[in-house]
Amino acid sequence: MTDVLIGLGSNLGDRWKNLTRAIREINTIENTKIVKKTSFLKTKPHRAPGPDYLNGVVKITTSLGPEELLDRLREIEAKLGRKHTFKNAPRLIDLDILLYGNQKIKTNKLTVPHPGIKTRDFIKKLLLEIEPNLK
Repeated sequence: MTDVLIGLGSNLGDRWKNLTRAIREINTIENTKIVKKTSFLKTKPHRAPGPDYLNGVVKITTSLGPEELLDRLREIEAKLGRKHTFKNAPRLIDLDILLYGNQKIKTNKLTVPHPGIKTRDFIKKLLLEIEPNLK
């Protein structure tokens, strides 16, 4: 089993409901279990205009590989109504693999650690909330 940190964000509709539904769905992924979750944090959009986001992070353990897990997260986004209209568009739900164990991954489909960790202070704050000793 591998520890994975997943970022959640929503800035359309009932943001709190969107995040809590996503967490419930993540917990139904086969061979995956949520072990911790952060509080939700209100943030301004990073690169595009739009409503404020509500963000959180969950820590899971999973036996799924990184790309297989990403596929499951994309399925959850679709199930919850996410539409991919344009880059950084407002969204009902956004699920990102922030860290996958200690692995560094760079494929056409996935980059881990997530590039936003370095540039978005709210991600760092949430990561430290869930993993206070994280470096």
